[in-house]
This record gives sequence, structure tokens and C-alpha cells, in this order.
Amino acid sequence: MPPSFADVSDAALVVAVGRYHESALAEVYRRHGGAVYGLARRLVHEPAVAEDIVQEVFLRLWNEPERYDPERGSLRSFLLAQTHGRSVDRLRADHARRGREEREARAAATAGYDLEREVIDYTVGEAVREAVAALPEGERQAIELAYFGGRTYREVATALGEPEGTIKSRIRTGLRRMRGSLSEAGVASGGGE
Repeated sequence: MPPSFADVSDAALVVAVGRYHESALAEVYRRHGGAVYGLARRLVHEPAVAEDIVQEVFLRLWNEPERYDPERGSLRSFLLAQTHGRSVDRLRADHARRGREEREARAAATAGYDLEREVIDYTVGEAVREAVAALPEGERQAIELAYFGGRTYREVATALGEPEGTIKSRIRTGLRRMRGSLSEAGVASGGGE
């Protein structure tokens, strides 16, 4: 049966923690866990983060009990000082992370926002829509299904009930017409058929 540490001083508890008596750590937590959590909660304002800090403080006591010096103050004061330090570290890290994320977001937004590029893309898009709309119906349908619908020549032929060779010819002819229309509109041609 594990020894009872209910009537032992805090200093003796820390010695027992140093000898890996889990029940000694449990008694330290019973005595001081509420105060440690209360301080962490007041400082970081988030229950989950406060719980993490409490765990870090007691884990540190478990791993390094020799850091506590009873001549320098009470165990509660020591644990609260550890809690304060961990809380401030967490707040600083969160503040730095948020600042870094905001700077990265601003940089990405600035780099991603190119009004001139957007105007050009919009203008080209409008010119392409007009060029497609001006095509004869057979060519327009074949191009829309193949290029905007992502279908193969065979799938377009099946959808329109036409031979595959006819569909290929319509697409080639339609693309040639579109290239001419786009050139007349001042939009540079960017590739072959």
C-alpha cells in the first residue's frame, strides 16, 4: 500500500516526489493544484491553455524537484512563480505567433492582389466568352463540352450524337475562329490547337 502523505510538510513531499512517489505528487496537486490553475486561468483566460500550464508546472516538479528550495519560500509560492513564468511565456509565444501570422497574411494578400493582372484576366475572360458565343452552334457546343466540360473527343461525340472525326474537325475550326476573334480584340494567342 502506498504511503500516506496527508500529514507531511510540503518540503518532505518534494523529497518524496524526488524519490518518484506518485502519491506524493498527488498530494502536492491536491494542496496546490487549485491555486496553480486559478492563477494560470486568470493570466491566459483560456481553460484549456490553463490546464496545459498546470500540467507543465507539475510535470516540471516531478522531473526536477531539486529546483524547489524550501529556504527561499513556500512550495505554493514556488509553484505559483513557475505558473506565472509559464503563463507569460505562453502569452508571449501566442502574441509572437499571431503577429507572425498577421504579417504573413498581409504579405500574401499584398503579393496576391495585383489589380492590373485581375483586370487583364477579366478582359481576356470576357473576350473568350464573346469569341465562344460568336461561334456557330455545332462548334460552340463541341468546344464547351471538350474545354469547359473536361470531356474527351469521344465523350463529346457521344454526347452530341456525331462521329468523332466530325467533332475533332468542329473543335479545330472553332478554335481557329476564336484565335482570329481574339487577335482582332487585341488578346494575344497563347498556343496551338
